[in-house]
Amino acid sequence: MRIVTASEMYEVDRFTMEEVGLEGKMLMENAGRAIAEGIMKEISKQDEILVLTGPGNNGGDGFVIARTLYLKGYRVRVYSLVPEEKIKGDALYHLNILQNVGVPFHRLQNGELAVRLEGMDVIIDAMLGIGTKGALRSPYAEIVDKANKCEQAMRFAVDIPTGLSSDEGVETEVAFKAHKTFTVQCPKESAFIEANAQYYGELEVVDIGLFTESLVNRPGKKVWLKEDVVRTFPVRERFSHKGSHGRGLIIGGAPNMPGAVMMAARAALRAGAGLVSIAASHHLISTIAPYVPEATYTDLNLKTLDIDSFHAAAVGMGLGRSEQSASLFEDILRLANIPIIIDADGLYHLKKMKNMLKEHTAPVVLTPHFKEAADLLDTTVSALKQNPFSLTRAFSTEYGVYFLLKGPYTIITTTDGDQYVVTTGNESLAKGGSGDVLSGILLGLLLQSHHITEALCNGRFIHGKTAEILTRHTHSRYDLLASDVIEGLPMTLRTICK
Repeated sequence: MRIVTASEMYEVDRFTMEEVGLEGKMLMENAGRAIAEGIMKEISKQDEILVLTGPGNNGGDGFVIARTLYLKGYRVRVYSLVPEEKIKGDALYHLNILQNVGVPFHRLQNGELAVRLEGMDVIIDAMLGIGTKGALRSPYAEIVDKANKCEQAMRFAVDIPTGLSSDEGVETEVAFKAHKTFTVQCPKESAFIEANAQYYGELEVVDIGLFTESLVNRPGKKVWLKEDVVRTFPVRERFSHKGSHGRGLIIGGAPNMPGAVMMAARAALRAGAGLVSIAASHHLISTIAPYVPEATYTDLNLKTLDIDSFHAAAVGMGLGRSEQSASLFEDILRLANIPIIIDADGLYHLKKMKNMLKEHTAPVVLTPHFKEAADLLDTTVSALKQNPFSLTRAFSTEYGVYFLLKGPYTIITTTDGDQYVVTTGNESLAKGGSGDVLSGILLGLLLQSHHITEALCNGRFIHGKTAEILTRHTHSRYDLLASDVIEGLPMTLRTICK
């Protein structure tokens, strides 16, 4: 499912109308009806419904929504925040139909807000769409503030909450706070910016028949969905053997963090890896081995460890931050000619040796959270949270790495600049060890998949989906442990592999 900026959405509209030949009036009708159908699933005919509209296409969608609800027997009225003469084109066409049908319609009078919001059960925001720039002005700022204070009302936004930009990088002062947003055809880039989530609420995409083919040759941003996982998940052949599913190496295990490599190894094996070896300090092996009897073990000595005899490796989990571990990490990065996942302490050491990435011929996958990523990108966490797409894309293409920016909305960027957003998971994963488990899952799928991008997207998807399933059935969002996620993988995999 494609994610778009405002300019890309305008291009999709233009292509659909000018090249394909669908009229704007028809598209507006499709959008309004589809959103009305979604809203009707959430409300009742006893509710008092108010539709707030502006001058453009967003307002036109609102007219169609109001008319559709009215003809279905709902108690609805429309309030326009602009004089009627400012409503033009396709929106005016649908306003005329609205008035001909007899839907109660009120407008801004002499610049005064005569609208009554108190007592409304449902408020629908169809005021401003994707063309919004800058802070909200009067009367929108006042009406949005009043609407947000109506705690008793269910609030819906049409396409994008009024006050938000469609694109990343724009700070928001005030915006309509929806419980649910029905976005048209494609989710907008800003929906995946952390600060905006409180305004979007739940996000539902409605297909109205727009054609996105005009965007095919551009670097893309997409949401990775369950159907993508089912379509691309590695298939285990009937006569395969353990060597068919890859031989992975996990390097780490500082004295005070033996659990990190242990969990990563268990996760890799649960995710389907054929063989997993752990390279750790020799005095730790006896501690770790009872918890992962299926793995093999080797002393962490690069003079005797043949890294390239493995198909892929993960390094950094519990590696430590000493000068000795920094030297060890540098040697691994220099010697390894296999795909390598770098996490945790590996990312810490990488800050001082980023240029080595450009010399690494085999694929490199970085898996930072926001603080680790900000340090790598020489920026601040706040700047990165405002511009996660552009900043990670610039880094990935410059250094030739796959970049998995961990968060509630994880953004995975390829070396070519294509980006994928995975939205599974919940706050139960905000706990130590979750990243180690994710790295293990990624390694397991990297060993089995033909395409690195698919392995990363699928690994992050099943990691988050497992947390969702477990907190729905057997755990709370407080007590879930990283090790619980490992043991919950079979439930998720059974569902996907069907």
